[in-house]
Amino acid sequence: MLKNNIFSGITVGIIALPLSMALAIAIGVAPQYGIYTAIVGGIIASIFGSNKVNITGPTAAFVVILIPIVQNFGFAGLLICGFLSGIILILMGLFRLGKLIELIPYPVTIGFTTGIAVVIATFQIKDFFGLEIENFSGHFHNKIYLLFNSLNTININETIIGAITLAILILWGKTKSKIPSALIALGIVTIGVFILNRYFGFEVSTIYSTFTYELNNTTQNGIPPIGLSFFNPFKSVEFEIFNLETLYILLPHSIAIAILGALESLLCSVITDGMTKNRTNPNKELIAQGLANMATPFFGGIPATAAIARSATNVKTGATNKISAIIHSLFLFFSMIFLAQYLSYIPMTSLAALLLIVAWNMSEIKHFINIIKIAPKNDIYVLLTCFLLTVFLDMQVAVGVGVALATILFIKRTIDLYSVELIKEKHKLVKTSIPKNTSVYNIDGPMFFGITQSALRVILNNDKSIENIIINMENVPMIDITGIVALKGIVEDLLESNKNIYITGMNKRVEAKLNKANLLANKVIKQSGSIDEAISSIN
Repeated sequence: MLKNNIFSGITVGIIALPLSMALAIAIGVAPQYGIYTAIVGGIIASIFGSNKVNITGPTAAFVVILIPIVQNFGFAGLLICGFLSGIILILMGLFRLGKLIELIPYPVTIGFTTGIAVVIATFQIKDFFGLEIENFSGHFHNKIYLLFNSLNTININETIIGAITLAILILWGKTKSKIPSALIALGIVTIGVFILNRYFGFEVSTIYSTFTYELNNTTQNGIPPIGLSFFNPFKSVEFEIFNLETLYILLPHSIAIAILGALESLLCSVITDGMTKNRTNPNKELIAQGLANMATPFFGGIPATAAIARSATNVKTGATNKISAIIHSLFLFFSMIFLAQYLSYIPMTSLAALLLIVAWNMSEIKHFINIIKIAPKNDIYVLLTCFLLTVFLDMQVAVGVGVALATILFIKRTIDLYSVELIKEKHKLVKTSIPKNTSVYNIDGPMFFGITQSALRVILNNDKSIENIIINMENVPMIDITGIVALKGIVEDLLESNKNIYITGMNKRVEAKLNKANLLANKVIKQSGSIDEAISSIN
């Protein structure tokens, strides 16, 4: 068992190594920060989390939401947002919101993921084709405009290398080999590009030629051969004083990161639980992810969450406990120390090819099309809204609107299930005959805001000859203050019309709430265990 977990950890580490760098580059920061994220976040989330096989690190889902943060607030702003999102995740876990996050509708999550995939794939075009764009920033449509205007700068050499990488990733993936396709593709291409650049003057862009770092007061190229180093984002030149104004500016972005991280993490847990037959505590998992995100910024780590693809690979290669996740992080740590100079020669176009594969795999295109084909119209509208907002506007807005739409959709469907029915002579709830001067109304469903007021008005539309009104609440599982106020108003109107009111079938929770509101204090309102008992007392 130990051997299997060590093998799984190394395998996932091999996958996470180039992917962590690629995701960091995709959001606009140096590649080593992606690896630092996987090292620190992977260990902390595993130790404190409920899930035994999840792998935590930077994920593609975060790319869209983190790019504007880096562009507007710099690297320190990104780290502070990550720290704040960690606090929010911990609060979500402490307030037991894990189950609520799992209730986000399928069209919302598919709209997010497909939209994110489209944006990620589009943003890789620049590096994949080696386009010369000085300032590749702005919204999606701005970047599309820049890409089209720069097509005449395509670098044939980089395009060929990118295409070769993409081909190897696809073809090797079909062999079902246990050796990760990223290792084969990037290994072959990196060696080839190193030779072509040095001896044939190809000048294909690599991490070495693109990024620099400071070490011993000198500027050097590539990736620093340092496992981890301490970084305090709260004392950076970008935010010399961290105050309430800074908090106010960054908090909305932090909330969006926390919500998306919670969704991704719990979705990952659902998938791995299905593969391992384990049962994850969602609230404990949120707290663990929060601790990970609070810790990683102090080592230069970007926001992290459980990664679905890496976690699934972890299970498929034999992982059974948390050792594999820790081995994965240790592998990355030692890779930074001993392999940094070699990793620096990975071509930028090859990392772009790797992210194109990631974008395709996360796009859920089959499910996206299937929802459009078979889903009710409301679900399709929600799907397209989340997708279009993610692509064309802002991920922060998309998360907020998506959660709001999920709530509205839930309320609407609950409203559709709610009913107030006038019971006739033949009904399963009534065994005795109903007197002519009596009307029986059956309320079915929870009584809460948005539905109670209008629905209960049906009870007032009774014949003037009716003297007795029986309101059956046997199928009312809960009632909120809006329901109580609405019911109280209806009862008062009926009493003014000299009606006798009987309320039947209440459960203990509903009865306690109505008693607390003094609704049952009036002696004219009679309580009975069942409709038949109420009819019997009338007779």
